[in-house]
Amino acid sequence: QVQLVESGGGSVQTGGSLRLSCERSYIGAIPYCMAWFRQAPGNEREGVASIYRGNADTTSYVDSVKGRFTVSLDKNTLYLQMNDLKPDDTAMYYCAGAYCPRPKGLGTDYTFWGQGTQVTVSS
Repeated sequence: QVQLVESGGGSVQTGGSLRLSCERSYIGAIPYCMAWFRQAPGNEREGVASIYRGNADTTSYVDSVKGRFTVSLDKNTLYLQMNDLKPDDTAMYYCAGAYCPRPKGLGTDYTFWGQGTQVTVSS
């Protein structure tokens, strides 16, 4: 079983930065696939960034955040460093995890989900 708890959300102005954290706890097998998703009111959940811990970390990003967001995994804490934030980044951000033999990318078929942390960017 895997539990995920996000933190670090908040309100910032355009151009600001935030770092989200997701504490991962598990019993037994390690969920090697981890990802950040977001969902704004009225929109579908969207994959933002993913990371697969194999021999080396494999990451992927949605085009709209490339060059601004960085995903990383330190033991059992998943991070999302968000720089140059824009109003379109406003959403509830969710941490997700899955058991996997290879990278899963940004599809929504992750098994475990956190409760979310709100990010609001004002212009």
